[in-house]
Order: sequence, then structure tokens, then C-alpha cells
Amino acid sequence: MDRDNTPLADNDCYLALKARDARFDGSFFTGVTSTGIYCRPVCSVKTPKRENCRFFHHAAQAENAGFRPCLRCRPELAPHSVVWSIQDASYILAHQAARLLDEPEVWAGEAPSVDKLAARLGVSDRHVRRIFEAQFGVSPMQYLQTHRLHTAKQLLADTDLPITQIALISGFASVRRFNAAFVEHYKLNPTQLRRQGAERSGKVGEGATIRLGYRPPYDVQAMLAFFSKRCISAIEFIDADAAQPCLGRTLSIESGGKQHTGWLLASFEEERSRLVLRVSDSLREVLPLVIRRVRTTFDLDADPTAINSVLHGAFPDGDGLRVPGALDGYELAVRAVLGQQITVAAARTLAQRMVDRFGEPVETPWPKLTRLFPTPAVLAAASGDALGQLGIVKQRQAAIVGIAQAVADKRLQLHSGADVSATLATLKDLPGIGDWTAQYIAMRALRWPDAFPAGDVALHKALGVQDLKNPAREAELASTAWKPWRSYAVIRAWSGTLERPG
Repeated sequence: MDRDNTPLADNDCYLALKARDARFDGSFFTGVTSTGIYCRPVCSVKTPKRENCRFFHHAAQAENAGFRPCLRCRPELAPHSVVWSIQDASYILAHQAARLLDEPEVWAGEAPSVDKLAARLGVSDRHVRRIFEAQFGVSPMQYLQTHRLHTAKQLLADTDLPITQIALISGFASVRRFNAAFVEHYKLNPTQLRRQGAERSGKVGEGATIRLGYRPPYDVQAMLAFFSKRCISAIEFIDADAAQPCLGRTLSIESGGKQHTGWLLASFEEERSRLVLRVSDSLREVLPLVIRRVRTTFDLDADPTAINSVLHGAFPDGDGLRVPGALDGYELAVRAVLGQQITVAAARTLAQRMVDRFGEPVETPWPKLTRLFPTPAVLAAASGDALGQLGIVKQRQAAIVGIAQAVADKRLQLHSGADVSATLATLKDLPGIGDWTAQYIAMRALRWPDAFPAGDVALHKALGVQDLKNPAREAELASTAWKPWRSYAVIRAWSGTLERPG
């Protein structure tokens, strides 16, 4: 069913609203006609009367109808709506457009526009407007405006960043336009909203604290166990046994020709279905980028209801599993190459040696976090002898250098807004990159929900096809029933939750 073109079942939405059911958080928003405010389904305020409720698929639709966001439940904290189809061409194109508008790394400092969006999609601007409004009920620029305002609203409420800086990093060309948009949409100026907002963390050295919602069920322990098995000392640590399980990381982000380095700490508040993110002061200028990367790393925008409707029958014990992403797609690609045809433990050993040899030092509040992953420029210039001394064979040396050079030259972009088909082709043109590596990168770095590394040996064992004549082909055939969520099927098969007939 095409969710965006299907009228909302208002009575069902009202029942979810009354129950404050977190499974539907971000799937719809409720506009209350008696107050002029729109809320998330999980809002803690008194449930409004049914006759006063209007329901919307997207926050942009609610704002376009004249509703203001609730200051208590804060719609900007809701998980995003990620819906996939493999059939309707207009549907696919509209969602590709929305995905590009949601991904700040796509634009690399340039101002998005319908013309530029159309050029990236290879269609006319008129066609983009038509299919976008047909699918979402708003124009691309209205959708983008809501996205910018939500980003700014979150930073106003959760940080002590200057309003001028918030305006610019949220995508507004000037403070005047920022103020005008706020007054038009929210009937408040940014200063008034900040005054009414939640308590902010602003002590120097403690970093900014951001809250990010997700939809249950979410298997936090499985997610952290995946990262823990691949953990590289000095750049990351995982504490899955803490009262609030957490992951700490160092991070380097290039934006606008400037390199920003620092740290983050992501901890789960499972009882509230949200992740609390602390980000170092040194990364405040790129907070929207950090937030976006964290959302994709922990797969916070996944819709378990849609995914489980396809996969639950085959994987009845995997409903809470998500696809682990990556804070840096380039780093993930390098680590994927290191893991070719060897065990996870062996790959981690090679990655550890690489970080110890080439990683730059960085200061953090944690003794466990002392280095950054080597930059593309550093690995692009690394000699074969230097890499060979780490135990990396020549074929993988060439692949690592090739990836680093392509990223450094901006010929290869490895983030959730990148074109999947074009990126897969670029990867396979590099030395030492085959289908398994490309699909694995697509699954975790590009966030493609239908990636499928058909040649994976562990996958063959999980599917019981390892002894057949062509296990890759048999795995591919078996996977057709799991489209368009094969990435999730892979994670579930690896976890051992596949239920075989008989």
C-alpha cells in the first residue's frame, strides 16, 4: 500500500493517540483545531476530543495547514518516516527527492533548490514539483522549510548556540529570513521559543545534548553487541551494561572546506524510546550533520511495522533488529575491505593496527578515546610497504588506497543521500572491490534497505545453501520474498533468527 497516497485511517490514528503508542511516532501527526497546535502520537498532554483532531502524514503538511508544533512533545524529535517501494516509479522518485532534501551532505554547502534537485534526479523541475506534491501534499521547498525549522527548533531548545549560528547551520541564508520563517510558522520569534524551551546544556567542555526519538521495538543490546564485536580501541568504546547503554566515538567531519574534529556519546533511554546524544563543543558548527549521521548509524528512522510485515514470518524473533550504519561512510568502506574473506576478529586487528599507525591524536574527556580514524588524504598517500607492515595484503592495499583517493577527490560519496546505483558502479570500478564489498557498503554506509551480499559465506550457512552448487544464486532466489527489506533480512539471518520450514 502506498502510505503517502492513502488517506489516513483517522479512527485508528485516534486510538494510537489515546494509547500514546510509540510504534506510530513520526508515522503521523495530530493537528488540534481548538489550539492550532500539532503533536506527536506520544504527546503527554490531555488527549483532545476526537472532533478537534486532524491527522497528517508529515509535519510539513500540518504546518502548511496552519498548525504550530507542540512545545512539549516537540515534533522535531520524532523519527523520520522512511518508506520504500520497488514498483511505483513516481513514488520512488518522490522519495528519492525527499531523501536528498533530508541529507545535508548531499549539498556540501550549496543552497538546495528545485532546479538543482531535478538536475540530480535527471528529470525536469516541473516533474519534480508534480510528483512531490502528489506524494507528500506539499511542495519540495515547503518540505525543506519544515526540515530546516525543525533542525533550528531542536538546536534552540537543546543547545546554547547563538541564534545567528543556528540560523546559518540550519540552512537559512540570513537571520532575517530565519526570523521571518519562525514568526510565520510558529507565531513566535526564535528568542521567545528559546525562552519557553527545555533546559539546555551549555557548560563549556560538556558539549551539547540532543534527544532523538525512535520507534519500538528496538533491540538495543543487539545493536551495541554488533558494534562491540567490531570495536577499535582509541576511536570508540561501548558500554552495554550501563544503566543507559552507550557508545562513545571520536569523529572528524569535513564541511565547507574546514575539518571539524571531536567526540560524541550516544546513550539509550529505552523506557522513553529515545537516544540521548552528547556532542563536543568542537563539533557544534556541524551539529545537523552529526545528528543526521547518528540517526543513520543507529537506524533510528526505521519503521518496524512496515519491515516486520514482510520479514516477521521468516524471522519471528528478529522484530527489534536494526541495520547498523556508520558515522563515516569512508571509514566503513575501508573496514569492509579489511574484512574481506577473513573473520571479524581478524579484520578488527588489522583496523586497530591502522588506527595506531595512521590515526591522529585527539583530546576527549575519556581516556578510552584518544585517536581519530585515518583521513582519506593520509591513506591515499600511504605506501604499500607501510600498509604491508600492518599485515594487509597487496590486493587490499590497492582497494584501500583507491577508496581513499576517490573520497579525497570527491569522486565517491558514501552517505545516505548518495545515488545507490552510481555509487555501486564506482565502487566496483576500484581495484579489489567486488559485489560483496559493494553491497555491504551499500547496506551500512548508503543505508540502502534492499542491499544483499549474495556471496556472503555466513549468509549461505544461515540460509542452509552452503552445500549447493551455486549458493550465491540460491541465496539471491531465496531473498526475493524479502524485498525491499533485504538488508534487514541479512542482519536477522546473521543473528540466527531465521525460522526454517519443518
